[in-house]
Formats: sequence, structure tokens, C-alpha cells
Amino acid sequence: MTVVDMHTHFIPKQWPDLAAKFGSPNWPWMRHTEAGKAMIMLGDTEFRPVYQALWDPAIRLEEMDRDGVDIQVMSATPVLFSYDRPAYQAQECAQIFNDLALEICQHNPQRLKALAQVPLQDIDASCREVSRAMANGHIGVQIGNHVGNKNLDDEGLVTFLQHCAGENIPVLVHPWDMLGTERMKKYMMQWLVAMPAETHLSIMSLILSGAFERISSNLQICFAHGGGSFAYLMGRVDNAWRHRDIVREDCPELPSSYLNRFFVDSAVFDPDALALLIKVMGEERVLLGSDSPFPLGEQTVGKLVREQALSEQGRARILGGNAISFFNL
Repeated sequence: MTVVDMHTHFIPKQWPDLAAKFGSPNWPWMRHTEAGKAMIMLGDTEFRPVYQALWDPAIRLEEMDRDGVDIQVMSATPVLFSYDRPAYQAQECAQIFNDLALEICQHNPQRLKALAQVPLQDIDASCREVSRAMANGHIGVQIGNHVGNKNLDDEGLVTFLQHCAGENIPVLVHPWDMLGTERMKKYMMQWLVAMPAETHLSIMSLILSGAFERISSNLQICFAHGGGSFAYLMGRVDNAWRHRDIVREDCPELPSSYLNRFFVDSAVFDPDALALLIKVMGEERVLLGSDSPFPLGEQTVGKLVREQALSEQGRARILGGNAISFFNL
């Protein structure tokens, strides 16, 4: 059985000084504080303490061996997206970080794989960059769940998803730039409350807008963090669709009938939550994802799935089989 962790993050050890390059402030950079440790900075502001597994492939492989992971799929830490910058700057950033991701993977290209990032505020540029990245060796693309006030049902974002469907490019949707920041300044509330809500909003945007009716069923799309609050609230959404015409306005079928159009990862951190997720989605639509190497990630990758009451076939699917199929490995 091949074990694939499809939701992990990277940041290069170093990259060009973007503030100097573009002549504007508050770009991300890395302040290395001591051996193996660093602080991600946004201009002069501390964003997140990190350690060398983010950038050192040898440490990644050691941790993979420790946890029994055969293949790891890396994607950029969302702070690198740059969706709020001029499109040409975000495009240059995408090229920089996509190329640096492949450099990390070159340490062991059989076991380390990468998802690209794109300048999602410019759909034509995003289509060009994701195609370039795939030709260079990426196995898919990670996108944020919105661009400014545009949710995934925005016409341009739907066009990008259609491009990915047409070129068989798998998509991981990751929440970022969370809502309600003014009320969630303490206790990591943005990550604990707003982040699951952002993911639920993304799924609902595609379903209730009828976007899934317009996008080819060939699209392989997965939502991080177990789909956020989606599984728990599916009954509420179906109930609203049955009893309120404004919910049905652009959605011709019962919302739960679209469960076969997307996947989720297993990063829910609780056996009862995982059991509900599998019951709602089906074991064929849940992929092992750890969100490592961050403190909010699963600390022993795959432990939750390995200890879940599943058939051997179901466990093998979630631990690796689903991801092998999803990413055409």
C-alpha cells in the first residue's frame, strides 16, 4: 500500500527580495533566527514561526519515513499567493515559487511532488502559468478559495476551473485571507473559526450558483481541511433548498447530489469528525492530508485514518489510493 500525504506546505529557504524588486512594502520574506528555525515576515510584522521541514527536503523525507508516508505533495504556504498585488507581480511570484518548489522536489522526485500556484486575479495569466508549471513537472495546482470579493462561482474563476478540467489538472482549494478578521484577532480565531467557514463558502458557491452544471465533470477538485464545516452543515443546506426558492434559484438539483463532483482531505483531527466526513462523502472521496509541517497539522501523519474503523480497502483508499488516482500518479 502506497501512502500519499496530499496536503503539505513548503516555503523556500530564501527567495528574491520582493519589496526591493517591486518597490512596495509588506511582502513576505524569511528571517532565519537560529539553526533550523525561522520567522515568516510580512514586511516588519511577524507572521508565523516555522522550522526547516518547510524548506529542507532531507528533513521532510526523515519525517515521512518516521510516519510511514511514501509520497508527499507540497503546495505553497498561502501567504505567498499575492492575489492582492498587481497581476504582473503575482505572475512573477508564481513563477519564482513554482520553480523553487521543483528544486526542492529534485532531492527525491519519486517521493516529493509539488502543486503550482497561479496569479488568480488574472485568469489568462493563470491558465498560462498552470500549463507551464504542469509541463515543468508539477502535478496540479493549489488556489485560494477567493480573490478579493470574488468567490469560486465568479465567471473568471469558473473559466480557470474549466481550463484545469480541459487539461486534466487537479485542483486543491485552500482557504486564505479569512473573513471577519476584525472580530478574530486573538487565539488564532481566524484559523479556528473563519478558515472552516471559508471552505464551506467555497463549496456552497460552486453548488448553489450552478457552477458545477457549467464545469466539466472531468474536473478533479479537492477542498482542504475536510471541506471545513461543510459535512456538518449539509443537512441544513438541503433543508433550505427544499423550502426556499431563493436557494434553488440557480441550483437545479438537491445540493447533496453534487457530492460526487469534489473531494476533501482528512485533516479534521478527530475520529468522530472523520467518521462523519467519510459517511457524508464516501471513502472514495476522502484523501489523506496532514497540513504539515505546521503546528495546526496532524503531528503523526495518517494516525487518524489508520486508527479509524474502516475496511482494509477503505483505509488503503484514503491513505493513498484516492490520491494516486486524483493526481494521476
